[in-house]
Amino acid sequence: MTTVQPIKVLIVEDDPDWIKAMTVFLSREADLMVVGAATGSEEAIRLAGTLAFDVVLMDIQLSGDQAVDDAPDGIYTAMRLHEIHPAKIIMLTSMSEEDYITRAFTAGAINYLEKSRYRELPQTIRAAFHHSTAMDALLKEFARLKREEQLRGLTTAEREVFEYIEAGYTQSQIEQKLHKAESTLKNQVNKMLKKLGVTSSKAAVEKVRRKGLFSGKPEEQPKRK
Repeated sequence: MTTVQPIKVLIVEDDPDWIKAMTVFLSREADLMVVGAATGSEEAIRLAGTLAFDVVLMDIQLSGDQAVDDAPDGIYTAMRLHEIHPAKIIMLTSMSEEDYITRAFTAGAINYLEKSRYRELPQTIRAAFHHSTAMDALLKEFARLKREEQLRGLTTAEREVFEYIEAGYTQSQIEQKLHKAESTLKNQVNKMLKKLGVTSSKAAVEKVRRKGLFSGKPEEQPKRK
């Protein structure tokens, strides 16, 4: 009979009481084993070089001090840890700010869970270990960055025109919205198309949507005349 090895968990959390509570809670699961805990960044990095573990539960707020770029220290600890250990990192947070979540993914985390939902931890750990998947926030941010990459060469005025075209406005509607003369608008459209490497407004929209992984829909969808 083959013995199934438990998933080894490292907890990185600056609250000793939380560590104790989660260690007891997770130890009730036959397939999970807490093999270590760290209360700070440097201790976590030291353990990463000597301890065998599969999944890390990383507190996004390891201390009261803010790290580089005003991001919580847990994000940078995750980044450093990920560079020296292939473990799956799950961020534990009491915050739901999307910016922090996407930064956490960039640092190497593959999932996050608000601490108030701690009862979901066993399943979240199993999913991270067996089925690593990117979260919606990461995909959304990636799509935004790819979209910006396509549009970064446009001037403010050209981008404004593009976004009206993308939203479904006709040329006459755009002229009215932006108070532009027909000749001025046509000139801006032509420059925009040249920069995007296409020959029509429809092709421009399709290119940006394809390369930028665009998934949103404008709030207004005026009908074409």
